[in-house]
Amino acid sequence: MAVRMWLNQSSIDGFILLGIFSHSPADPVLFSVVMVVFTVALCGNVLLIFLICIDPRLHTPMYFFLSQLSLMDLMLVCNIVPKMAVNFLSDRKSISFVGCGIQIGFFVSLVGSEGLLLGLMAYDRYVAISHPLHYPILMSKRVCLQIAASSWAFGILDGMIQMVAAMSLCYCGSRNVDHFFCEVPALLKLACADTSLFDTLLFACCVFMLLLPFSIIMASYARILGAVLQMHSAQASKKALATCSSHLTAVSLFYGAAMFIYLRPSRYRAPSHDKVVSIFYTVLTPMLNPLIYSLRNQEVMGALRKVLDHFRIGI
Repeated sequence: MAVRMWLNQSSIDGFILLGIFSHSPADPVLFSVVMVVFTVALCGNVLLIFLICIDPRLHTPMYFFLSQLSLMDLMLVCNIVPKMAVNFLSDRKSISFVGCGIQIGFFVSLVGSEGLLLGLMAYDRYVAISHPLHYPILMSKRVCLQIAASSWAFGILDGMIQMVAAMSLCYCGSRNVDHFFCEVPALLKLACADTSLFDTLLFACCVFMLLLPFSIIMASYARILGAVLQMHSAQASKKALATCSSHLTAVSLFYGAAMFIYLRPSRYRAPSHDKVVSIFYTVLTPMLNPLIYSLRNQEVMGALRKVLDHFRIGI
């Protein structure tokens, strides 16, 4: 039945993405800013993945997780921004029904995977600070691969569930999506059927994919704080907290925006607010993450200087 509905719906023209631009003289400036941020996000994440791959000093669990985080951020901005740019430059705002479904699937999968990975990265920091002698065993290569694989698997499962559910609804009214990409809450407003069951499913998925890893983060940092308070050396305490500062910054940026979008009651949602916050965690956060983890990390900066030195010698 769901397959038949998908095929019937896919024959329609699709949807119109109203976007973030309002046909004002400031639109080219705003578009230029978005493209600069996109370029920085693209280059920053590619560079971080490259440095982690080529420098043996960065072949540790923490940097392995960072490489996965950068890959997720890279795929996230590439899923959203190019289509938005094409629509703006060509003055076409349409997206096919299938294209909308694919965009939803990738977006939800990547956001879900990133949320889980950030949660499990907090556990990595807890083990490193509270059990440093057992760290190589507790965070072995096999464990790291299992953590990364589970993050990807649950994220993809969440994406598939929400994509199939959203695309199985009947859209018989307006095709204007008041957003710059196909996001589930914005799309549900166009459905001409009762979406209460889907709203419950969406909320349940968000609780699991956001609050569960957030609980892991809170529990891990509570134990980290307890371990730090028991340290007799102020220098050791400062070093321990410094290793967590970048992760805490990334967590605050990601979860603050995601919870604002998905865990608010629908009656408090405004399209203009949702679009602004969505820009934050679909474009700005992927740009900021590599900057947070590189500029505040001596090992990453050392790897970058090493690459630049080799480049200068080659010239």
